[in-house]
Amino acid sequence: MQHPFIKMHGLGNDFVILDHRDSDYDLTPEKIRRLTHRRFGIGCDQLIVLESPQSPKADVFMRIYNPNGLEAGACGNATRCLGSLLASEFKRPGCTIETVSGLLTTLKREDGLVEVDMGEPRLGWQDIPLAKECDTLHLPIQKGVLSDPVAVNMGNPHMVFFVRDVQGIDVYNLGKQLTAHALYPEQTNVQFVEVIDRHTLRVRVYERGTGVTMSCGTGACASVVAAQRRGLIDGFATVVLDGGKLDISYEKTVMITGPVGYAFNGTFDETLFETPCQNQPPQQQEPLQKTASK
Repeated sequence: MQHPFIKMHGLGNDFVILDHRDSDYDLTPEKIRRLTHRRFGIGCDQLIVLESPQSPKADVFMRIYNPNGLEAGACGNATRCLGSLLASEFKRPGCTIETVSGLLTTLKREDGLVEVDMGEPRLGWQDIPLAKECDTLHLPIQKGVLSDPVAVNMGNPHMVFFVRDVQGIDVYNLGKQLTAHALYPEQTNVQFVEVIDRHTLRVRVYERGTGVTMSCGTGACASVVAAQRRGLIDGFATVVLDGGKLDISYEKTVMITGPVGYAFNGTFDETLFETPCQNQPPQQQEPLQKTASK
């Protein structure tokens, strides 16, 4: 049996998209691990599955799976990619996407950039969620040179550290340890943020269940929310990630705007799942030059 898919990315944060609106295909964790594997499958940071909407206000229901086979609650870049696809499918710029974390509205602009209203960030310790009551603006966490992170939930949990030089941070090893911190019972995405100026952040990300990624939409949003709460930036900021730039505004809700990329489409066969795959190789990133913007 042949299964069609689409491969897209938001600033290098890449996705395999399956349309299951007209099927009840059994997608097991093992199949998810195989599809997302960069050696034994198609390869991606997250697998996106489209289903028929449950809410009458939504155009589609989007499920998000990490390469470890577990479901995630939100993904800003995947939502932007899907917003672009749906704008073409429905022949209108605005769409509503339902997720396990709620409804998200998208807008494909005339310049090709895609906006998503990610909703209000959740800032209470129970909403992150944390294992015990804490001040989410100053978490009691320290790891080497890192300390005093901020907790934010953008449909998924985040731990945001502010550092002097993000290029001097071992994102892979520190992120791998911190993502499973005991204070986060559901694990967490980890952001390392350098404040360039009042409107620019340099951010690197370790995503739970995935590893180091070139971009993370919810991570960019969480970084702006955390920086605003600390009084480090104003209401709008450009977030510079390894894969490019996203524009984030935060008033009551968080708006994210940026480009999306269509890579290719194709089909995979059921024989893809016949042999078990090994673990994903460690995600290492080549050193990047420090980005400065004044």
